[in-house]
Amino acid sequence: MHYYCKKKSALSLSSLKSDFQSQLKAANEQVEFYKNFKAQQSTKAIGESLELYAETEFNKVRSYAFPNAHFAKDNELSSRGSKGDYIYRELDANGVEILSIMFEMKNEADTTKTKHKNSDFFKELDRDRREKNCEYAVLVTMLEADNDYYNTGIVDVSHEYEKMFVVRPQFFVQLIGLLRNAAMNALRYKQELALVKEQNIDITHFEEDLNSFKTAFAKNYNSASTNFKKAIEEIDKSIKRMEEVKRFLTTSENQLRLANNKLDDVSVKKLTRHNPTMADKFKELEG
Repeated sequence: MHYYCKKKSALSLSSLKSDFQSQLKAANEQVEFYKNFKAQQSTKAIGESLELYAETEFNKVRSYAFPNAHFAKDNELSSRGSKGDYIYRELDANGVEILSIMFEMKNEADTTKTKHKNSDFFKELDRDRREKNCEYAVLVTMLEADNDYYNTGIVDVSHEYEKMFVVRPQFFVQLIGLLRNAAMNALRYKQELALVKEQNIDITHFEEDLNSFKTAFAKNYNSASTNFKKAIEEIDKSIKRMEEVKRFLTTSENQLRLANNKLDDVSVKKLTRHNPTMADKFKELEG
């Protein structure tokens, strides 16, 4: 019985060892294939292969997981001449943004002498996110392959740069799903905020229209007031002229009255008082 148990244990151990060796061989073959694959590619091709992988993985689930999302390469250069690799953007039926992510894909050949760190790309990625108005920034990376910090899954580096994550390629789609679920929970608040902003815009337009009316009214009032003052001034001038004419006429009337009075006072006696010849003539006419 003891011999049988011992033999059974030996067979189990041998079987486990064989399984381990098979798995180890398969892993080594996979590593070797990966190395050969990378060795046969240019640096540009290595980066593009990661981008292609990410795009393929997204398209596998696009139709049912993200049917209304726009996921495409970022082809627009920023003001600094920079751009990310991909942008994910999703809006609701009213045009309110649900989620937006700027993606940067980073990979390099194993034979590269100067190895980059993931943190080397954080600053530029954050700038691209902000310039393209994306809510999140995600670095999909195969750099620092032996760094356990980045091998644990989804790494939140928002303590260094706001709303930034670092993931290995296999967690790429899962991270989009997590961020989208969180965004859907916050969507109602975004919609309410958008409504408030729209109302504020309406109020702003009303105030602008009211100010335009006030400005136009003030302009018309000032113009009318100026013209009215000018008319009053012209009337005053006319009154002064009429008063001057009246004064002249009054003076003339006085002169005429005095002349008439003097005419009434004229007599033959007065006319001939100092003229004997004329006095004799008038006497002859009277005789």
